[in-house]
Amino acid sequence: MAHATTVEEILGGKKTLNKSIRGKMDLIELSNIGVTKEALLHLAKYWSLSIHQIAEVLPVTERTIQRYTPKKHFNRAVSEQILQLATVAARGTEVFGSRESFLEWMSMPNAALANKKPIGLINTKFGAELVLDELGRIEHGVFA
Repeated sequence: MAHATTVEEILGGKKTLNKSIRGKMDLIELSNIGVTKEALLHLAKYWSLSIHQIAEVLPVTERTIQRYTPKKHFNRAVSEQILQLATVAARGTEVFGSRESFLEWMSMPNAALANKKPIGLINTKFGAELVLDELGRIEHGVFA
């Protein structure tokens, strides 16, 4: 996984995660352990999203996020979605060469995604996969 280190960085690094992410097995393990609120806050900052906005793309309420202490772990479903969002961010940043260019692309309607903004699709696993597929096409110069 070429962007595993970047996923780790987006979530606050080894210090925040209490482990390194070297591949998909590490992501599976982290999903099972649970991602902490502290790591989620790093993710929200990377995406330039408020707690309210990040809650809208996760299967958890804003109130629940606010109640959690920084070291409290989310359940597997929430953790998997957090990791998926970090993976999309890492991949997008890699493809576009900068966080800013990636975030700009995420907010623009995309013909290949039925003229929807990619940011509006990442609240489901299927939508995130569509965005990742489109990033792969962009990387390889294939435009719909």
